[in-house]
Amino acid sequence: MEARCPVVLDTAGLDVHAEAARVRANGPISQVELPGGIVAWAVTGHDVARQVMSDSRFAKDPRNWPKVANGEVPPDWPMITWVVMDNMTTRDGDDHKRLRKVIARGFTARRVKETRPLIEKITQELLDDLAETPPGEVVDLKARFAYPLPARVVCDLFGVPEEARADALRGGEVNVSTSITPEEAEANVEQWHRAMLELAEHKRREPGDDLTSLLVKPDGDDGSQLSDEEMAGTLHLMLGAGSETLMNVLSHAVRHLLTHPGQRALVESGEASWDDVFEETLRVDSPAAMLPFRFATEDVEIAGVVVRKGEPVLMGFAGIGRDPEIHGDSAGAFDITRADKTHLSFGHGLHYCLGAPLARLEAMVALPALFERFPRMELAVAPEDLEPQGTFIMNGHRALPVRLSPPAAS
Repeated sequence: MEARCPVVLDTAGLDVHAEAARVRANGPISQVELPGGIVAWAVTGHDVARQVMSDSRFAKDPRNWPKVANGEVPPDWPMITWVVMDNMTTRDGDDHKRLRKVIARGFTARRVKETRPLIEKITQELLDDLAETPPGEVVDLKARFAYPLPARVVCDLFGVPEEARADALRGGEVNVSTSITPEEAEANVEQWHRAMLELAEHKRREPGDDLTSLLVKPDGDDGSQLSDEEMAGTLHLMLGAGSETLMNVLSHAVRHLLTHPGQRALVESGEASWDDVFEETLRVDSPAAMLPFRFATEDVEIAGVVVRKGEPVLMGFAGIGRDPEIHGDSAGAFDITRADKTHLSFGHGLHYCLGAPLARLEAMVALPALFERFPRMELAVAPEDLEPQGTFIMNGHRALPVRLSPPAAS
């Protein structure tokens, strides 16, 4: 394959889909440039993504990245959190199995099902609060619904005290930014690490019926426990992933239905389902755009290129879901009636997202409740005027301004 210059990723994330298309133009796996001039590989082809995510030669452990060991990746690198956090997403083999087993205890089918009343309660409280909005007034649905819903659910599940929630969630919010300064990056690592350890210590002193208390207990089989680093990394992962990703899915689903009234009508009439909305949103607008990292453990030839040992790889989920090789010329269009909604937004293989069933349940409760409560809801700005989230890691908007009802008659 012809070698081409790496695409320099836009740290402001002004148009992640246009950028994914530029990356794909160089091939289903091609080189990109990250902050600090670091060159990596990005996968935007669906079939290649499945190969990479199921190939053990592409490891998750950052210790396979020589640039970290030799100091070429400094501790204040803007993406350093994705390298230093210690949890199941940065481990392989037996370590990955051990860490995944611990957290999986909190995401059994029974536990997820038992979460429904909590999700319904929080959803109704948020909708009741929104219902106080005067007719015609513009509200930010991301700030008032799409974010607080998953954030409150995950904080309740992990028993995060009300007064500690802002600190517990801040690390994940900063973590997805790709335009922070070196000082902000270094301070963020210290902040989330301290907040997570304080949460764990609180639950050791005052255990409850929550997932953090479950994590701090010794394993029932062999009595093993997570180290402090593993505990901090695991809590950071679960709180961040449990809030940031579903926030974007909910926001995109609402935006698409408000800008596709014909498809919204299909859902309301029962001709299409909310599951169709959820799956098509995940396909066409994956909540993660360029997710770090995997590392080649040896030279690997794939899709006509050679990824050298130690080179980092990102999964370009925003591009993978819109791969024209899978979804044809309409790959970039939102269409809940399409028969094939194949996507990889929850991952694939050993690292498939443990929280997928919970995210689905939250969406299946929240979306129909929102549209039933506010059937005349409309976007308050033109779709093209929505501001991007400001990162190439995530795919979202800074705000989702809507009118829940038309202005009152004068």
